[in-house]
Amino acid sequence: MNRLTAAVLRHRVIVAVAWLAIAIAGGATASTTVDRLTFDFDLPGQPAYETNQRIVDEFGNGGLTDPLLLVVEGDDAASRADEVAQEVRSAVPGTRTVSPGDEGADVLATDAGSAVVVAYAPLTPGPESYAEAQPALEQVAEAASGDGTTVTLTGFSVLEEGGGDDRGLIVEVLIGGIGALVVLALVFGSLLAGLPLLVAAVSILGTFLALLGLTHLTDVSAVVEYLIALIGLGVAIDYSLLVVTRWREESAKGVANDEAIGAAMATAGRSVVFNGVTVAVSLAALVLVPIPFLRSIGLGGLLIPLFSVAVSLTLVPALLSAVGPRMNWPRRKPAVTRSRLWAAIATRVLRRRWLTVIGSVVVLLALAAPVLGLTLGTAQLSGLANGSAASRALVDAVADGVPAGVVRPTEVLASERDVPGAVEQLTGLDGVAAVVAPPGQEWSADRQSLLQVWTDTDPTTETGRATLQRVRDEADGLGVAVGGTPAEDADFIAAVYGKAGWVVLGVAVVTFLLLARALRSFWLPLKALALNALSLAAAYGVTVLIWQDGRGTELLFDRTATGAVTIWVPIAAFAFLFGLSMDYEVFILSRMREEYDDLMAASTSSAGASTEREATDRAVVEGIASTGRLVTSAALILFFAFIALSTVPTVEVKVLATALALGIAIDAVIVRGLLAPALVGVLGRANWTIPRVLSRALLLRPSEPRHLGTPGHVDPRHSAGRSSGRRGR
Repeated sequence: MNRLTAAVLRHRVIVAVAWLAIAIAGGATASTTVDRLTFDFDLPGQPAYETNQRIVDEFGNGGLTDPLLLVVEGDDAASRADEVAQEVRSAVPGTRTVSPGDEGADVLATDAGSAVVVAYAPLTPGPESYAEAQPALEQVAEAASGDGTTVTLTGFSVLEEGGGDDRGLIVEVLIGGIGALVVLALVFGSLLAGLPLLVAAVSILGTFLALLGLTHLTDVSAVVEYLIALIGLGVAIDYSLLVVTRWREESAKGVANDEAIGAAMATAGRSVVFNGVTVAVSLAALVLVPIPFLRSIGLGGLLIPLFSVAVSLTLVPALLSAVGPRMNWPRRKPAVTRSRLWAAIATRVLRRRWLTVIGSVVVLLALAAPVLGLTLGTAQLSGLANGSAASRALVDAVADGVPAGVVRPTEVLASERDVPGAVEQLTGLDGVAAVVAPPGQEWSADRQSLLQVWTDTDPTTETGRATLQRVRDEADGLGVAVGGTPAEDADFIAAVYGKAGWVVLGVAVVTFLLLARALRSFWLPLKALALNALSLAAAYGVTVLIWQDGRGTELLFDRTATGAVTIWVPIAAFAFLFGLSMDYEVFILSRMREEYDDLMAASTSSAGASTEREATDRAVVEGIASTGRLVTSAALILFFAFIALSTVPTVEVKVLATALALGIAIDAVIVRGLLAPALVGVLGRANWTIPRVLSRALLLRPSEPRHLGTPGHVDPRHSAGRSSGRRGR
């Protein structure tokens, strides 16, 4: 770290120009990068995915794309729906339709005066599957309305896309940036507040440039765009905040500017490196999942901490060396990082350490309890009700008696000779409302026919999933293939979570070894992993409570509950939260380790030696007092970034943002503020011990420092010059 700092300070102009060039290149190519991102959710090798691919290849649509629906309301709705189906096929050639007049499709009309036309229009590559066909179908609906009849174009894909609100990232980034600026202004009270934001901008643009290169090697999901912009905003600010805070402390002691930078890099810089590696290790979990979509999130996510670390360790010291002291304007008071508030909190926690441990664990378990009822899947129809005409028409039609499975059909691909038997056998299954073999050449290709299977209930519900399983079991016996979005959702869950336990275990083991080496402790890493598990479970539980159970969904997001948690959200939230939460753990525990070592070293040379329990308690108080303000500020910045992410129109991203924001808030307030210090106090001497076998395995040497540098600590190996300088003064 000393050699890196010396090289950066020696070539600070070159470093600054290099990062400026990278940022400009990243900004100039950002639109190209975004255009190269994909919207595919491939599941290679999974039966439903392979069937859906065959359906798309042979019929040009369907498969993983749910149909558009035209809801007809008024007198003689059934016959009018048949006419609308003909108009749809004329307006958009290649569209496959099913209407109430088709054999077996009478369930599409209700006694309440409404009917539905199912339409599979030609697909458009990109985020909106029916972008080209939808305007023409809207014109058909408008032309068919009148004389007491209303025709509304709707469908699951129409509602899921958020009503066409495509505003890009600018609004979300502004929300996150403004929130971060407010926190930074309170922390620094000077122009230094702008430095972390500058670092974040460079990190994000540099990451986008690297992402462009990654898109030439593999497909990258469009979700990564939001993650880089908003999670990158929080992470880059956090890392630079740590270095700048440490530099400001040293400068306040009267140390020369470049020496203060060296001290910050030798302590806080080492901590940044470790934290970045920890976040990268947790994101590696997604790279190991056998789903291209999640792998791309893992690979794209890996770039976020790596670039944030690189910018924080090079551009930050270069800028501090050039203009750092002048950026302290207008604040001239010495920097104070020890928080009396957090010291008082830690003291009270230790006075009632067992009560705090029990109370905190009970609260976290209560928050986590709803996760026991977790339902993974695509949002239920009720969760897409947004008050629009399209939403009302579809919800009313289902309420009037149209089977909910029409919204997301199960599609069965069968040979022409097997169609009669398949229709008969599948129709008789419990929970199946209808099985339709629509007429027309457009429903047959290469001696294969495509059947529509409509369940009585929403396929995301427990009853709907059970019906789907019966359909798949019966289909296996008939020798026909089952596709459609409900079947692929089921395969997605099996593929992602079938071996998730091994992935999580691998990440936990690697993280434990990293922490054990950094903290020279056996129990502190175990405690950190246990607290992370509790924090994650609590975040999952509250997410289930909000999005699946609908507690506060309308108040917070002006939407109804989804009835299910998006399939990939828990594993993605784990990958991000595990590493991000561990950042705070390292900040706090390394400071406690430092205080304990200093106290025990002092006790051996003084008559009034501290007991190990006294030293541990004092280490806890000083560790929390020295890092509490920093951790709180960093958590607030990340929290604001995730709040900004939750404003993205896509429901899936909202659910992910909710889990991330809750995870950071719960971790910073309950876990790191209360439970962690209480547990350190309870464990006492055990915190600071490490078995000899593990010590040897980690290649620890007696001369190595026992902690990572944190704000307020100067490693003795780097302080000799400054100490002699102070004696001279």
